[in-house]
Amino acid sequence: MGQVTQTNTATILSQQLLLSVTEQLKVPLLQIARQAELSQLNAQDASEIIQTTAESALRLIDNYVLGVRLSLESEQLAIEPVSVSSVLYDTGQQLDKAARQYGIDLELNIAGRFGPVMANKDGLQAALVSLGTSLIEALPAMGGQQLTLHLATHRCRYGIVAGLYADVEKMSGEVLRQGRRLQGKARQPLAQLSHGSAAGIFVADAILQAMDLELKVSRHHRLYGLGTVLQPSRQLQLV
Repeated sequence: MGQVTQTNTATILSQQLLLSVTEQLKVPLLQIARQAELSQLNAQDASEIIQTTAESALRLIDNYVLGVRLSLESEQLAIEPVSVSSVLYDTGQQLDKAARQYGIDLELNIAGRFGPVMANKDGLQAALVSLGTSLIEALPAMGGQQLTLHLATHRCRYGIVAGLYADVEKMSGEVLRQGRRLQGKARQPLAQLSHGSAAGIFVADAILQAMDLELKVSRHHRLYGLGTVLQPSRQLQLV
């Protein structure tokens, strides 16, 4: 009975995530249609905006598929020493076009020198990119004093934190918990953070869970954000 219950729960969560992703995909598809229409009416080249929007939508689908695959292959999941700084840098590269489209500045903030952590590199990067995409889309309406998204890492008592932060105060543990309860049931499960389905946040949540990690509300200096705690590579520490 325990195995059946666990399977049913995983199926329900997968269905809820799919609903969130489907709802989220309506936004870029509508944007592409409108940009194409405006381009024809005004004889203006909107190819760059359309390309960036399409890439974000495809990335969301890819990351959703990765999250499902990782959850199905959790026993064979490749966990290896990974450089957090490198992952954050690559994440920023993937988010750059979308950030510029929304008028968001990206800032890489590596607070100190850190050794490798244990993670699945592709999964960790996909989770951070999914988080970043949702936050980039949400920031303009969140009332922050400065539209800057910080890709940052720092130490905490439990390990090494990797996350994304901004000058907003609407992120809290209760908001995230409520969003998880409303996922797949409400069009705006994280209404305080996003006017959409916030699918990127839930995709990141699913990917991190597949790696036995947890998405948490986090603070970095005076910034608020979302991140996860990673464990240092003990093998390399002993060398």
